[in-house]
Amino acid sequence: MDVAVLTVGEELLAGDTDNTNASWLAAELTTRGVSVRRILTVPDDRDVIADRTRAYSDAFDAVIVTGGIGGTPDDVTMDAVAAAFDRGLVASDLAIGEVKQRLAEISDSVPELDIDVEAEAAIPAGAEPLSNPEGLAPGCRLENVYVLPGIPSEMQAMFETIATDFTGTLTERLLYTVEPEANIVGALADARDRFDVRVGCYPDRAARHNRLKLTGTDETALDDAAAWLLEVIDASETPVERDWDPDHGPAGGPD
Repeated sequence: MDVAVLTVGEELLAGDTDNTNASWLAAELTTRGVSVRRILTVPDDRDVIADRTRAYSDAFDAVIVTGGIGGTPDDVTMDAVAAAFDRGLVASDLAIGEVKQRLAEISDSVPELDIDVEAEAAIPAGAEPLSNPEGLAPGCRLENVYVLPGIPSEMQAMFETIATDFTGTLTERLLYTVEPEANIVGALADARDRFDVRVGCYPDRAARHNRLKLTGTDETALDDAAAWLLEVIDASETPVERDWDPDHGPAGGPD
């Protein structure tokens, strides 16, 4: 299962807010065996959001759009996703019911709110509303596109309600080596080509080793690739460490 993640918000592009939603979703999806093939951050621009949503919907098995839902002027995501599928916005009885229920649940803990319930509940025509256990505005599922809130606690809670939609057979093997990255380029390329697996090398100066990540959908191929690399280079299945100065790594230290 190939998935794209689209995060929306000027605050993300300006660096005012850390994009923790993207990293959290990537980790959750990968844990479920899903391959995250795109992560893109876009501004609160209706046309840009609609264009990328439409393109990613065609290119990938599913798209997760997070951010820009609610009642403020910069919240244009729902309208943009509706435009991507040539739909209008409507407030279904189910979505209105979800908003009214949440208002009742939080009535004792927040000041009186001046909420246009129908506007808050508006989602693309034909979309399935997704309840927001931690907030007010509902998300939605339209074909293979999922629209979630941008507030991390709300996004995570809503994702849990649809997590079973995301499953795959992608798995990984981790190896560790103190060999310099430059010295193992050939072996890593050979492993990729011989066994048809993805091979990544991630230097970690703090841990004093290079982490090797093999990824694929064939368990046997992954096992064979890992076994081959264990023989060919100085690698280990458990973290290893080289005695070197992380500030002035000697020749031969991890890159």
